[in-house]
Amino acid sequence: MTGAVVGRTALEGLRVPDALSARVPAEQRGAGRDDVRLLVSRGTEVSHHAFRDLAGQLRAGDVLVVNTSRTLPAAVEGRLGGERLVVHFSTRGDDGRWAVELRTPGTGAGAGAGRRKGATSARAGGPAGAVVRLPGGGHLVLEEPLDPAGTRLWWARVAGGDVAGLLARYGRPIRYGYTERDQPLSAYQTVFALPSPDGSGSAEMPSAGRPFTARLVAELVSRGVQFAPIRLDTGVASAEAHEPPYPERFEVPATTARLVNAAVAGGGRIVAVGTTAVRALESAAGPGGGMRAAAGWTDLVVTPGRGVRVVDGLLTGLHEPAASHLLMLEAIAGRPALERAYTEAVRHLYLWHEFGDVHLVLPDETAHSPSCASNFR
Repeated sequence: MTGAVVGRTALEGLRVPDALSARVPAEQRGAGRDDVRLLVSRGTEVSHHAFRDLAGQLRAGDVLVVNTSRTLPAAVEGRLGGERLVVHFSTRGDDGRWAVELRTPGTGAGAGAGRRKGATSARAGGPAGAVVRLPGGGHLVLEEPLDPAGTRLWWARVAGGDVAGLLARYGRPIRYGYTERDQPLSAYQTVFALPSPDGSGSAEMPSAGRPFTARLVAELVSRGVQFAPIRLDTGVASAEAHEPPYPERFEVPATTARLVNAAVAGGGRIVAVGTTAVRALESAAGPGGGMRAAAGWTDLVVTPGRGVRVVDGLLTGLHEPAASHLLMLEAIAGRPALERAYTEAVRHLYLWHEFGDVHLVLPDETAHSPSCASNFR
């Protein structure tokens, strides 16, 4: 399984100030998880709202497709010889191995020490045969790179194979240097998250679903918006290199396929909650757009050249200008719309990353209920 080669994004020249990185969860900045801003794009038309007003941007018959994968405490301390490491457990393979990323722990000293402590920086993986000691007396053995052309992710075997138990006892959520401090695992779970019988899950939070609350879900359902579950277990992101996504395990249930097909036939819009939902849906879509149940591994990379077959809209966070996810956004929204939205997001000081604000991309048509907009200008 290897990562695909994709082109440059539409926004690589855009500068996002460091001050726009969301450093703590929304509930630590304001009133609750839904206390974030919502940037809405319909073509090149942009409007500004509160996320709790999402129902006013959708209509009866629309389907929100949500990822039910649960976030794992996927970061574990380790040692390779005398070197301290942090091991990020990314993806469980069918043969019991795990794709892992070795990271260098933060120093917790000097300027910005509060953010660096507990965060990590990039480190090459390997070499083959290296033994990484883990807490509790366990160890993992590095076997081979996930991608023969890369060095970041490696397939490894864990002695005893009980990775779920290891993570439950010693793991913590993966975090990056732009966040202020470690957060409890609960801060990285969405309202849609469900445990898996085999203990697998996502190395990083399917974060587009994070602002949803049970109350907002109930309001959307009461207005005729439907929810359809998929599962896609996300691997670790390439925070520094912005590589395309690697193959990931996914499932689109038959009930979701039937619901999506019925909604499309009835004129409803299919809005994916997160790029993970897009990847799963498009992996299960036929050439003509019809959905079918599907499960397994997907190596699909959605680009403007490939386009989308079933997804009409996308609810997602704000991505760094070089992130490969932006090629997917361009495939859905088009380059002019994407450039306009991100320019406006910077100008209006929206917050980036998993604890930040949210972007809703909808087809270029008349807004359903503009009266619900909140003025954030």
